[in-house]
Amino acid sequence: MKLAVFDFDSTLMEGETLEFIAREYGIEPLMKEITAQAMEGKIDFFESLVQRVSLLKGAKEETIVKICRELPYTKGAKETISTLKKMGYKVVCFSGGYDTATIPAQQVLGYDAQFSNILHFKNGEMTGLVGGEMMFSDSKGKMLKRLQTLLNITEEDSLAVGDGANDLSMFAFAAKRAAFCAKPVLKEKANIIIERKDLTEILNYI
Repeated sequence: MKLAVFDFDSTLMEGETLEFIAREYGIEPLMKEITAQAMEGKIDFFESLVQRVSLLKGAKEETIVKICRELPYTKGAKETISTLKKMGYKVVCFSGGYDTATIPAQQVLGYDAQFSNILHFKNGEMTGLVGGEMMFSDSKGKMLKRLQTLLNITEEDSLAVGDGANDLSMFAFAAKRAAFCAKPVLKEKANIIIERKDLTEILNYI
């Protein structure tokens, strides 16, 4: 058995979940600015996460759920996951985003499991609070190591794919480290660099 771990926002999905939501509420430029700083490693990921989610306090749950079910997936995502599974990989999504997006995506893209954050709703509205398994800059690395131990999979048999600074921690535990249309801070640590927005490009290196 082998293990392939993919980031969600701007990797399996074209764009950032919160930016699609922010567009609905007229605050996309501000959301993009904070996201860009976090993905480039210029501000702490946890702080950026809390800050971005707080901007959407009062947003309607039904609106967010609808947006998350209509997100555009990256070209080649479904085909790449299917091929990797046929090659004996367990395919998992690690997302600093939210299960409102990653759970519906799992049904479409076919990955085996997802670990993500959870938006907090009360009375049908966002409270501006967030919790979950991927809230910190080192969360993905820690979860990857736990899965490797649980499934008895080595670093040599692990592939990690991402685009931003919060994906760096999982690169430390994967022999194959793919930077997908990524920020410079991630490319520096990658041994696979994909510049074309087609995830099937990764299969050339497997």
